Amino acid sequence: MKTKHFSHFHIAGFTYYEGATVFNELKIGTELRLVLEPENKYDPNAVAIYYKDTHLGYVPRNNNSEISKILEMGHEIFGARIQQINQQANPENQIGVMVYVKEKGGMNKKTV
Repeated sequence: MKTKHFSHFHIAGFTYYEGATVFNELKIGTELRLVLEPENKYDPNAVAIYYKDTHLGYVPRNNNSEISKILEMGHEIFGARIQQINQQANPENQIGVMVYVKEKGGMNKKTV
């Protein structure tokens, strides 16, 4: 499957959620889930990041607007993977994430 880079960032709020409980399971390339949280009282565009059922934190506020809009409309075009792990960094900078747009299944090449 082909993908296109969309965004990359460090997980916001990593210190405040359950990331430490699964830190040793996380590897570069690990698949993550993006979950819209429209009822989030701090940010109406909040997009949570999960590893399996573990809440790791959020897409940072300065990166979440477009992702949030697309998820809100019901499109499941994004994938997310761990791009960087730095155990020595400040906890808010330990996990780098890449969000990508997945190729639509059965898509043919464009003709002009």
